[in-house]
Amino acid sequence: MSHAPTHAAPRSSTKERGSTPLILALGLAAMVVAMAQTQVVPILALLQRELHTGAAGVSWVTTAALLSAAVFTPLLGRVGDQFGKKRTLVAVLVVMVIGSVLAATTTSLTLLIIARVLQGSATAIFPLALSVIRDEVPHEKLHGAMALVSGTLAFGSGLSLVATGLLTQGSNPNYHLVFWFSTALTLLALAAVAVLVPHGGSPSGGRIDVLGAATLAVFLVLLLLGISQGHEWGWSSGRIIGCLVGAVVMAAVWVLVELRVANPLVDMRMFVHRQVLFTNLAGLFVGFASFAQFIGISYLVQVPERLAGYGFTASVLRASVEYLLPSALISLAAAPLGGKLVHRIGARFVLAIGALIGVAGFAWLAWGHGSSPAVIIAGMLTGIAISFGYAAMPALIAASVPLHQTGIANGINSISRSVGSSIASAVVTSLLASKMVSYPRLGVALPAESQFTLSFVIAAGALLLAVAVALVGLSKHHRPLGAALPVAASTPADDAVPAQV
Repeated sequence: MSHAPTHAAPRSSTKERGSTPLILALGLAAMVVAMAQTQVVPILALLQRELHTGAAGVSWVTTAALLSAAVFTPLLGRVGDQFGKKRTLVAVLVVMVIGSVLAATTTSLTLLIIARVLQGSATAIFPLALSVIRDEVPHEKLHGAMALVSGTLAFGSGLSLVATGLLTQGSNPNYHLVFWFSTALTLLALAAVAVLVPHGGSPSGGRIDVLGAATLAVFLVLLLLGISQGHEWGWSSGRIIGCLVGAVVMAAVWVLVELRVANPLVDMRMFVHRQVLFTNLAGLFVGFASFAQFIGISYLVQVPERLAGYGFTASVLRASVEYLLPSALISLAAAPLGGKLVHRIGARFVLAIGALIGVAGFAWLAWGHGSSPAVIIAGMLTGIAISFGYAAMPALIAASVPLHQTGIANGINSISRSVGSSIASAVVTSLLASKMVSYPRLGVALPAESQFTLSFVIAAGALLLAVAVALVGLSKHHRPLGAALPVAASTPADDAVPAQV
C-alpha cells in the first residue's frame, strides 16, 4: 500500500510532459485516415475516363476501401490490444504508404482497387490512436485529447476535398498527384508516430480469434456490399437480396462462434452491454448524418442554377472550398470544446446537445437552402454536431470497457459509423435518382429539388434518434473514477479508466 503513491506520481508526470506532441502525432495519423476515405470522391469521373472503365467499375474504387475498412478495423484493433498498439500503428501506416504509392503510380483499375484495399485497412488507425490516448494521456486531459483526435476526422475529410480540387485543376488534370499528396502526408504521420508515440501499455497477449475474425469479416462484407451496391445493381436484384440475407445468416454464425471460442475477437458481454450497444447505435446515426451532409451539400451546390432553378452552379473546387471546408474547420475548432463539455456535463449530454444542433442545421438545409450563406451556416451547424458526436462516443466507450478491450471496442464503433455512412450514401443517391427532371435539348437530367429536401429531413430524423439514444438509451448514472466495470467482472479495477457519462 505504501508504495502505490510513489509509483503513481512519476508515471503521471511523465504522461503530462509528453501528452501534447503525442496528441498531435495521433491527430495527424487520424487525419490521414479521413483523407484517404474521401480523396477519390471528387475525381471518380476523372478516374472513369483515365482508366477507360464504366461507372460500375470505378465505383469499386470507393467500395474496395469501405470493405477493407470493415474487415481490418476490428481485427487490427484487437491485434493492437493483444500485441502492442504502437507496433500495430506503425505497421498499418507502412501498409498505407504502400497503398498510396501503388495508387499514385498505376494506370490499371485492378491495381488501383488493390491499392484502395491497402488504404482502407488504415481505418484501423483511429481506434488504435484512441487506445494509445487512453493508455498515455493523463485523465484530466483524456476527454479533450480524444475529442481533438476525433475532430481531425471531419477536418481531414474537408481538407482532402480541397486538396483534390486544387491538385486536379486545369484542362489536363492528373489524378496521380492526389495519391502522391496522400503518400507525403502518410510518411509524415508515420515519422511522427514512430518518434512521438511511446511503447506504453501492457499488451494482453493471447491468440488471434481467426474464426471469429473471418465470420465477422464475411458478415460485414456482405452487409456493406449489399448497401453500397444497391443503387448500381438494383435493390430488388438477386445479388442484393442474397447479400443482405447472407449478412443476417453470417451475423448469427459470428455470434455463435464468439460464444464458443475460448478467446473471442469480441467479448459478447461487451458487445451487448447497454453503454456499448447504444453508443454503437449512436455511431450509426452520426455516421449517417455525417455523410448525408457531405454528399447532399456537394450535389446540391453543383446543380446549375439557371437550368434547374436551384443550386449554385459550383465547380468541384468551389463546392469543397466555399461550402464544405467551413464545416470541416468548425468541426476541428469545436472538438476541444466538446472534450471540455464531456468532462463537465457528461458524454451523453454532449451527444444529445450536438445532435440537436445538427437537427437545426439539417432543418435549415431542408427548407432554407436558397442562398450560399444559408447553406454554409447550416453546414457549420451540422459540422458542430458531428464534432460533438465524435467527442462523446470515445468517452462513452472508454467508460464502459477495460483497457485490454479498448481497441476492439473503438474499432466496432468505427464500423458502426461506416455502416451509417454507407446507408446514407445509398439512401441519398437513390432518392436523388428516383425523381429526375429531364432537359432533352441539353441532354441532361437533374434531381428534383424536393429530393434534396427529403434527404436533409431524413438526416435530421437520424440525429433526432441520436438524441433519444443519448437521453433514454444511455445510462443516467455517473460511475466514479476507479469503479469496477460491469462488462468484465474478472478484469482488475485498476484496468478501468472510466469517464463521466
